[in-house]
Amino acid sequence: MRRPNRAPPTVAKEGPRTNDEIRNAQIQLIDADGVNQGTVETMVAIKMAMEAGMDLVEISPNTSPPVCKIMDYGKYKYSAQKKAAEARKKQKVVEIKEIKLRPMIDDHDYDVKMRAMQRFFEEGDKVKITLRYRGREMAHQEIGTKLLDKVKADVAEFAKVEQDAKFEGRQVVMVLAPR
Repeated sequence: MRRPNRAPPTVAKEGPRTNDEIRNAQIQLIDADGVNQGTVETMVAIKMAMEAGMDLVEISPNTSPPVCKIMDYGKYKYSAQKKAAEARKKQKVVEIKEIKLRPMIDDHDYDVKMRAMQRFFEEGDKVKITLRYRGREMAHQEIGTKLLDKVKADVAEFAKVEQDAKFEGRQVVMVLAPR
């Protein structure tokens, strides 16, 4: 029994096409100095790039004819890699920190939680406030509502409400984000 020909799939190349990978007969050429040379045969452009000791790189493949530039492709890839690494270094991952409260929290405990919350906002993190009711506290939900209003008022200058207080069973959840 003959097996079907299972050729390996063609590997998609990362980045722009260069030199012999450019399939179009004619291209719009930009030389190494950045001067537009107009429409040129692809083979002539590749020869010009070889004479300059550089590569012919397809910059804009979707135009007609595609735009290609004579440049040092290795240097181009290196600088693109450096830019990507720099962008990754500068980005900040926003974390969600959780503060758990109870409706009958004491003043000092509340102050400690507020200081922690302020520190989280200064670090650029979001804060999820969870107010949990236990036992008969469910009968006095207005106490918890007043507490959450107090929290909103106290953090108003350095945080904004991203998700308003929402009941989830026996607990109320509210999300605050730094200003």
